[in-house]
Amino acid sequence: MHTPDFDVVVVGLGAMGAATLYQLAKRGVKVLGIDRFTPPHDLGSSHGDTRITRQAVGEGAAYVPLAIRSQQIWRELESELESELDVQLFEQCGVLVMTSSATAPAADSAADFTKHSIELARRNGIEHEVLDAAQIRQRFPQFAPIHDSALGYFEPGGGYVRPERCIEAQLTRAQALGATWIGGETVTALANEDGLVRITSQGRSVTAGKAIVCAGMWSSELLGAPFDQLLRVCRQTLYWFKLAQPTPFAPRSPSFIIHGASEAETCYGFPPVPGEGSMKIATEQYSATSLPDTLDRQVSSAEAEQMYRQLVAVNFTGVTPQLVKSAVCAYTVTPDSGFIIDQHPRLANVTVVSACSGHGFKHSAAIGEALAQRCVDGRSDVDLSAFSLQRFSSGQAL
Repeated sequence: MHTPDFDVVVVGLGAMGAATLYQLAKRGVKVLGIDRFTPPHDLGSSHGDTRITRQAVGEGAAYVPLAIRSQQIWRELESELESELDVQLFEQCGVLVMTSSATAPAADSAADFTKHSIELARRNGIEHEVLDAAQIRQRFPQFAPIHDSALGYFEPGGGYVRPERCIEAQLTRAQALGATWIGGETVTALANEDGLVRITSQGRSVTAGKAIVCAGMWSSELLGAPFDQLLRVCRQTLYWFKLAQPTPFAPRSPSFIIHGASEAETCYGFPPVPGEGSMKIATEQYSATSLPDTLDRQVSSAEAEQMYRQLVAVNFTGVTPQLVKSAVCAYTVTPDSGFIIDQHPRLANVTVVSACSGHGFKHSAAIGEALAQRCVDGRSDVDLSAFSLQRFSSGQAL
């Protein structure tokens, strides 16, 4: 076997890739990162100024230790880069998860998410409060229009992270620790050769002992079967609406997730960021599939008007219809909306880390650490077995 050019090559430097590159560099691994753009950028999933983080993750118990550890890593990064950061990476403003709808939700949908969050918090000793509609309105008056039947889960330890700054911070530290990374270069092929992995891009061809692919919505094209059948790209829209003055928002407002009776009545968002005078709010849609290279990256006025009418006006007071800005991102989604973190079934020494199904950023720092531990030590502190490919052939769901 020839001596590889690198111990590990990381393909894709978004949330997962940047975290993995940083954690490998911390462990003295000779590592190269490659991204088709120059991160942080707004052409994938890891952008939009803010991303919710919470510890009791309603999507499933397997995510809880990853979310908790990720928050710790962001605080560690803040300490490492204290003299270089102008804002915190992690803003602990709390998270409010609630079910609020005049229409009764389906038995297995919205209500379960809030109740599941409460149950996970109780099971894992996570500090939280359970609030009714009156308590929510009293503490957070911006939610005055919510339905009287609303049920809320408030987690004071949650909040939001700054995705672009988190990626930049991890790439900065990785480079300072000896990692190499290249932007503006697309990886076109992966192959096994003489016991190594050959990674071919538009600008170079290198070998590595291992490759970790974090290519997001470009994963299907690069990885082939079975990923081309498992992964879908779903366009998502983000909105920032101007606040009325004076604003009813409490000085310490939380990030929020509101579940209605259907996908169309469900949204998430963030407290006003100081100095911006607006509130960011977004939905999630999984019915329409897009292609990465033809994704519509413009938000239409009709989309903004519908967002305000259907979700902002019925859940908030003190938010005007004036759109300050908008953005588009893409979720790469699996059939059960869980992650895939597993070995490629046909390529030896290639680990696939996709798709994150729209809720990956809050877990990314810990996943990067776990992948680095597996590369160096052969095992990780956090159990990643729930994210294996096997569940799709065995019929198991997260």
